[in-house]
Amino acid sequence: MTRIAAHLNDAAITLLQNERIVYREPGFALLDERDLVTGKDAFANARIHPRRVQHRYWTNLGTTPLQVQRFGHLSAADLVSRQLEQMWKAADGSASELVVAVPAYMDTSHLGLFLGIAGELKLPVIALVDAAVAATRREYKNAVPVHIDIGLHATTLTRLAQPGHAQVERVEVLQDCGTYALYDIWLNTLAEAFVQQSRFDPLHTAETEQMLLDNLATWLARSAQRERVELELNYGGISHKAEVESLALIGAAAPVYQPIASKLRALYRAEETPAIQVTDRIARLPGLPDMLKARVGGELFVLEPGATARGALARIRESTARGSGVSLRRHLPWDQSALEVERDETARVHAGVPTHLLFGSKAYAVAASPPLVLGSQAGDGERVIGLGTDMPGISRRHCSISLRNGQCVLEDHSRYGTFLNGHRIDGSTVLQVGDTVRVGSPGYEFQMITTDETYGA
Repeated sequence: MTRIAAHLNDAAITLLQNERIVYREPGFALLDERDLVTGKDAFANARIHPRRVQHRYWTNLGTTPLQVQRFGHLSAADLVSRQLEQMWKAADGSASELVVAVPAYMDTSHLGLFLGIAGELKLPVIALVDAAVAATRREYKNAVPVHIDIGLHATTLTRLAQPGHAQVERVEVLQDCGTYALYDIWLNTLAEAFVQQSRFDPLHTAETEQMLLDNLATWLARSAQRERVELELNYGGISHKAEVESLALIGAAAPVYQPIASKLRALYRAEETPAIQVTDRIARLPGLPDMLKARVGGELFVLEPGATARGALARIRESTARGSGVSLRRHLPWDQSALEVERDETARVHAGVPTHLLFGSKAYAVAASPPLVLGSQAGDGERVIGLGTDMPGISRRHCSISLRNGQCVLEDHSRYGTFLNGHRIDGSTVLQVGDTVRVGSPGYEFQMITTDETYGA
């Protein structure tokens, strides 16, 4: 009996066999005049034949016809089936059991359909495991782990509980916040560099646009090691060259990076030490790991390629039911030694400690005691910003802000929720200069600011 494992992340569907990655290809499908192909072959034509390519079939898994040109007779399930079929060909044929790690955005209906497809293809699925749990093989002592992975169209952040094993506690999925959006951003940034420096526009033809995409991974890897990246494209017998600053690539990615950092901050309570566990895909995105560490603090842990499939394979001990009898596992035992994480609050402090809350045209000082309370009704002896009773979703004592251990801490006391930069906090969180706090629906917004002490001196 041979057991292998797959990880269904559409940025790179992965199959692991005998500790070796035998298949790792993106969730792209190309329908040409002769055949339907998936993975790298489809990705290689993504910009040359965009109308013949589909890349949302894993996130939109269903049986409804796609209703798009060329693919009108096919459903997302048909495309998933073809990619699974091509993935399975990469195995040597000796596997009798398949463990599958699945992303959190796949709900019960998606998983049921996936198992139906696997059954038709005779894939011997014996277990489904949440991908974050599969990847987390050790305890992070004195810290709270959050696992982060990015797909083509979504980023998933999973806060994990540690009651003697790895267990899903809370999941946040950021839709339209994936590598595909970053491709578009970076291709435009690189094309602009070529236009300005060599008067060559690689977005003018589909062929040269595909060349940009094909070279993107190499240029991004170089940007992690150098301040400037040299670019070169050979087209029509002419070599076109340009340079781009690595910081320009990081800055251009801000529309995708910022929501990830903001959501991660909202997952941590003020008193907790973060253990930020990221996949190799996240680690390869220039500037993102450093940004997460700087904005959240704690320690950053980078997983090796194939870690999710490897973690699932190593910890499913017994054979289980197949097909429709397979259920999703949201907790697994650890199989590696624990890591001790030291508490580090310097990142949150260095990001800027707010001294005042700005509401309308008035700034309210933040102090250690008494705290500044936001709500619809003042309490005895409290400093309160009264918000009235006409706005829905506001409690009498909704939330409070105070200085604690050198940090500015926001605590939620309501049953409606308090939002940091658009994301609901989990009980409490550390505030930084520039943050926006919202209460109520549609709500009141408050800006966290600091005074210019140098000017005052």
